[in-house]
Amino acid sequence: MSEHIRTQLDGGVLTVVFDRADKKNAITQAMYTALADATEKAKADDAVRVILFRSEGDSFSAGNDIADFISLGQTEGDLVEMGVFRFLKALADLDKPAVSAVRGRAVGIGLTLLLHCDMVVVAEDALLSVPFVNLALAPEAASSLLLGANIGHQRAFELFALGEAIDGRTALAWGLANRAVPADQVEATAADLAGKLAARAPNSIRKTKALMRDAEVLWAVMQREAQAFGSQMRSPEAMEAFMAFSQKRAPDFSKLG
Repeated sequence: MSEHIRTQLDGGVLTVVFDRADKKNAITQAMYTALADATEKAKADDAVRVILFRSEGDSFSAGNDIADFISLGQTEGDLVEMGVFRFLKALADLDKPAVSAVRGRAVGIGLTLLLHCDMVVVAEDALLSVPFVNLALAPEAASSLLLGANIGHQRAFELFALGEAIDGRTALAWGLANRAVPADQVEATAADLAGKLAARAPNSIRKTKALMRDAEVLWAVMQREAQAFGSQMRSPEAMEAFMAFSQKRAPDFSKLG
């Protein structure tokens, strides 16, 4: 288990905590492996009825750790074999309800994770974004399917292509969240919802979720995304985007095409 991922089981709710507040909960490969372990445990352990994702600090997650990500892009091998995609497959396969408590920024996987949660509580002033194109990458976590299905093609494409953030109130209005509340009420509201779900008939809940999602379709989409993501991650466009990010400047794609 990564030191930056904590878990606690209480009353049928497995709480999974992003605990890397000094880095805005940016996620490393070690953290993805720990998240995969926790999500697989949630499915296999009868004592777990609900999984609740929350974070320490002022951000839900800043997305992938860029330094870790650049290093990953320099390695050979199939991305599907890496920790991040093991976590994504675990999300696709999860047949128990998942809840998220989102404060501050939710970037990249910080937003696409929410598409796999059955109930989402966001702070009214939270900022959610999927700036994959800004980093010359491609969508992941089956978000190329799920985001448009949730909010419509035009809104989803704008979020992907422009990478601009929406606030928690907008996320609620667009159907990305169940509740938008003041930031200091997010965790209590999410915990209350998770507790209500844990008290429901577990097999009925699981069958209901299974009927509403197709794990095989989600995993197939994730694998197609992995191919696009992997080819982009090693592309000149991505190298320029990563370099610009590290130098705190705008990327220049004018000579690439």
